[in-house]
Amino acid sequence: MRWTIVRRRLSSSAVKLLVALGVLLIVAFLTYAVFYLLPADPAQLACGKPCTPDNLLKAQLYMGLDHPWYQQFFDFVAGVLVGRSYGSGLATIQCAAPCFGYSFQQNESVASLIFERFPITLSIAVGAGVLWLILGVGAGLVAARRQGKLTDRAVTSLAALGLSTPTYLLGLLVVLLFGFTLNVIPVSGYVPLSSGVVQWAWHLVAAWVVLALVNAAMYARISRNQLIEIFREDFIRTARANGLTERRIVFGHAVRNILAPILTLFAVDLGALLGGAVITEQVFGVPGLGRLLIDAVHTVDLPVIVGVTIFSAAIVLVANFLIDAVLGLLDPRVK
Repeated sequence: MRWTIVRRRLSSSAVKLLVALGVLLIVAFLTYAVFYLLPADPAQLACGKPCTPDNLLKAQLYMGLDHPWYQQFFDFVAGVLVGRSYGSGLATIQCAAPCFGYSFQQNESVASLIFERFPITLSIAVGAGVLWLILGVGAGLVAARRQGKLTDRAVTSLAALGLSTPTYLLGLLVVLLFGFTLNVIPVSGYVPLSSGVVQWAWHLVAAWVVLALVNAAMYARISRNQLIEIFREDFIRTARANGLTERRIVFGHAVRNILAPILTLFAVDLGALLGGAVITEQVFGVPGLGRLLIDAVHTVDLPVIVGVTIFSAAIVLVANFLIDAVLGLLDPRVK
């Protein structure tokens, strides 16, 4: 029986993995098609000025843009899997797998640019994610336990305010108040973790708080509504009648029953944030993936735009795949 359950879970995970890979391939195809079928020509952008027709042709040959668009897409996918090269002879540029393209404007592979910036975005996303999950679910639990009272109304009002507040506006207010007026926290730049945990966290606290306050509002509302319904269920009344402590009822039964929707939403939000906190990184001057994407848009660096977009999609799919596996372990009813 146990082997049968394990085999079913492995089979289900394999199917989900294949579906995720299929979705990623579709996203990659659409992303590549959208950007590389636009009037903007990467070869023209890399050619420089003045760009003669002869030099433009050489740039197209060097970048592999002389092939039909579907062949270019096939070369792109092959580069992600096994790497690829640009040019020939002494001028050959090797792009090791996973090769998401090569930025001729920055003279560096897109994968190198992504992996250089990703730890910064990861620092922002994980810190903010843990904070908003604790704040959101905690506030929702407090409101649900005091339904209709002043605490409940306060949490509901603050959640509505958080949902209606744009991230950039809250970020600018934090920068203005705590950065310039009070000058109590740093509101720009990034310090690597290798320089010390305290300095690393201190330079990220403003971004964490802004993202946490905006996202915690949604989690507070969802947690409150679902916990109110669960507290009315028969199994909660039965647990109280059997003499279970309120702490065990709340955390062992009620909170556990809202894990699936909360963690599913958390996986989507965290995955999207790992793909680049564009607005937050721009407001606080943090050089993460979001900043890399914005700079690439400004300079029309198409390989970087395509690479970051596909990498972000992959992160979201991986986050959803992992959270499905975690939910399967926490709750056997989740298939």
